[in-house]
Amino acid sequence: MQVYLTHTADALENYYGPRALAALRKVADVRLNEAGRHLAGRELAEAAAGCQAIVSYRQSPGEAATFEHAPDLVAFLRCAVDIRNVDVASASAAGILVTQATPGFIPSVAELVLGQMVDLARGIGGAAASYHRGEVPSARMGAQLSGSTLGIIGYGAIARHLAPIGLALGMRVLVTDPHAKVEDARIEQVAQDRLLAESDFVVCLAIANEQTENLLNAAAFARMKRGAFFLNPSRGNLVDEAALRAALDAGHLAGCAMDVGRAPDQMPTPGLAAHPKVIATPHVGGLTPAAIEHQAFDTVRQVTALTEGRLPDHAVNADRAHRLSRLGIRP
Repeated sequence: MQVYLTHTADALENYYGPRALAALRKVADVRLNEAGRHLAGRELAEAAAGCQAIVSYRQSPGEAATFEHAPDLVAFLRCAVDIRNVDVASASAAGILVTQATPGFIPSVAELVLGQMVDLARGIGGAAASYHRGEVPSARMGAQLSGSTLGIIGYGAIARHLAPIGLALGMRVLVTDPHAKVEDARIEQVAQDRLLAESDFVVCLAIANEQTENLLNAAAFARMKRGAFFLNPSRGNLVDEAALRAALDAGHLAGCAMDVGRAPDQMPTPGLAAHPKVIATPHVGGLTPAAIEHQAFDTVRQVTALTEGRLPDHAVNADRAHRLSRLGIRP
């Protein structure tokens, strides 16, 4: 089987890794993206001509034009959980299988949130930056996580990992999620308005979709405690950034940490990231070897299944992927 890997050289190193690439090469003939940029549309289809599978980095979308101009393509394997920029309907119309990876970034993201909470509370980054500039920073009073209230919006996999960490630190933990039930008696499940009003640290881990667009808006920030901190490690479109900036400028919020935003590749918006009360990281929540290899090896297993005539795990449109018959696979 011939497989096209869409990762650029830098992305290949950071978001796939040499071990996974070596494993993929053991089961397939791998063609790398040598264009020096992320490909999309018809250009991606032409680069992958003759390949039965594309393993796609998140910056290479699965657009209708790709599926329309890739007559040899059988499967489009996303090396990520998020497939919102994959046109599954167009893939299905062409009979092409779409798969996704599983979340291997849960501990990694939770640990980043913990680090950002400590930094917000104690001003570590700001003090270090002053010393690096040759200045002596003033000593300022910090906040203590123990005894504070951690509010988590959304109770998915990352939240379920983060909540016990908060408890272990001596924090009171509140959770709001209309679609999940909290079983741990140590965690209080409350309405969102109450969570916002009572939390010292609010972490947004809600699912990003049309219903949650601008979930954290001016009204939500106004409900938060004065002097509270807001953290967004999830997706930028969950936050009304103008409202967030206004809450920071007014002094209502003491600070914010973000790993995502509305810039390309879900990066923090540079103008907001430059705010003196903001700690921003460039979408690195899942950027650890363990997290990256988890998802890369998902795609290796999926390619292996295809070469062995089996339906891969985590397929999203198997019932429409009639090109699988070329590999002797009957969904």
